[in-house]
Amino acid sequence: MLTAVLSLSGAIVYGAADFLGGLAARRLGALLATAVASVAGLVAMIAALPLLGGAWTPPDLGWGALSGVIGAVAIALLYACLAIGPMSILSPLTALMSAITPMLWGTLVGAERFGPLGVWGIGVALVAVVLVGFVPERGAVRPSARGLLLAVGSGLAIGGYYIAISHTTDASGVVPLVANRVVSATVLFAAFGAVTVFAALRARSGALAPSAARPAAADATASAGRDAVPDAPGTATPGATRFRDLRVALVLALTCGVVDATANVLLLLGIRAGDLAVAAVLGAMYPAGTILLAAIVLRERIAPVQWAGLALALVAAGLLALA
Repeated sequence: MLTAVLSLSGAIVYGAADFLGGLAARRLGALLATAVASVAGLVAMIAALPLLGGAWTPPDLGWGALSGVIGAVAIALLYACLAIGPMSILSPLTALMSAITPMLWGTLVGAERFGPLGVWGIGVALVAVVLVGFVPERGAVRPSARGLLLAVGSGLAIGGYYIAISHTTDASGVVPLVANRVVSATVLFAAFGAVTVFAALRARSGALAPSAARPAAADATASAGRDAVPDAPGTATPGATRFRDLRVALVLALTCGVVDATANVLLLLGIRAGDLAVAAVLGAMYPAGTILLAAIVLRERIAPVQWAGLALALVAAGLLALA
């Protein structure tokens, strides 16, 4: 019962974090948005450490660090695919992959066994995830091949994160999550720095390349500058608009990090309270929060079959709670 409640609560909070992360990634880029969110999550974890506590042991720190590397890859891919969109399809696809991976690990490697209600609950949950992501209606928005590949890769990595973090001990509390955030923030900022340097070098080499069209373009730019009409008083300048957009993006990324850290704590407690397979399958319900927010805020269309999937998700949660 406790595993179901904690895992499903964590899934709902995860969905909100993914929605915020997708919006931030559209403005900042996936890498920078994820890196900023990781730092915000780390600060939240450190602030909660005195309340939640935990023993600092090398094995738990090691598993936490490994989960940080895997999680950095998973979340970067997730936010990248959500930025491409549509959120209401790609997010459930990642959820399906993230549920299957730890479920197979828990049942085949971990030798977890379930009664009839548990088996039915897991089956209904997987069907629910598929229905939430399946949109057969004519005129429905379809994802690109790149978005699908990013979503599958993200789901596999999220499943790997579940497996790694499940190896931590109960006595460690949230210490593994602190190690997770330190490593993930370091990896993501290093990746962002490398990508930025590469892009700058590429732009520099392109600027140095000879081009016959450059003088004409330069003359056109100079002429446009001479003939430009000054902005009317009270009109927002492009610089002010960019600053406002950047501020909104940073707020979204920081809020995403805090919400995501909360979801991580809930899911970790859910894993420790019961079976990895149950926690992972219920944790895969996070698209529910994402697609509902996408429908309300972005006006993305939710198909009837997706509503059926959400209803089945509640049924599955009830079955697993009883099991």
